[in-house]
Amino acid sequence: MNIKKTKKLTTTGMLCALAYVAVVVGRIPLILFLKYDPKDVIIVIGGFIFGPFTSFTITVIVSVVQMLTVSGTGILGCIMNIISSCSFACTAAFIYKKKHKLSGAILALFCGWFCQVTVMMLWNYLIAPIYMGYPREAIVELLLPAFLPFNLIKGGLNAAITMLLYKPVVTALRRYNLIEPSHRSEKIQIKLSVLLVALLMVITCVLLILSYNDII
Repeated sequence: MNIKKTKKLTTTGMLCALAYVAVVVGRIPLILFLKYDPKDVIIVIGGFIFGPFTSFTITVIVSVVQMLTVSGTGILGCIMNIISSCSFACTAAFIYKKKHKLSGAILALFCGWFCQVTVMMLWNYLIAPIYMGYPREAIVELLLPAFLPFNLIKGGLNAAITMLLYKPVVTALRRYNLIEPSHRSEKIQIKLSVLLVALLMVITCVLLILSYNDII
């Protein structure tokens, strides 16, 4: 195994561990029984660095370990986690791989956000009645008031936090020689306007969470 592959394997393993920690200690209630954790941020950063297959690999590993340790939803919950994370992270990583610049990164994150919301609305309708034990009619009644805002807020947080963290994370990994230096002519430079938009998105999502939980 050459040095490049060893670095990739090491970094991917580290990202898997971080994503799992995010699942275990980073879960916060959003709407009703639905909770958010930031693992998709770590998964999409891995995909931005190495490509969509790495996002898929991290997703599967973390979802399976989550099912075997802290999750109570079994194999169907594991499948739902894989679909949710892949619809965001793999979509974003694929687009960013094709358009490797700042505008491409932003487009990728918003496309991943849209894809995650769309896919999860369909899969919540199809699968949620089975693994949650609710009649389908009850799930249908929850789609617009609960599942839709949950996935909108979740995707918005994923996209915004990734905008804030991607460049610092990549810089740190390069500093410690865990990933190869970039040889691309156009490097990603995060502009102040992008940081402000990301912060505004985070603040908006937090206010929505508080309002849904009748805290404000």
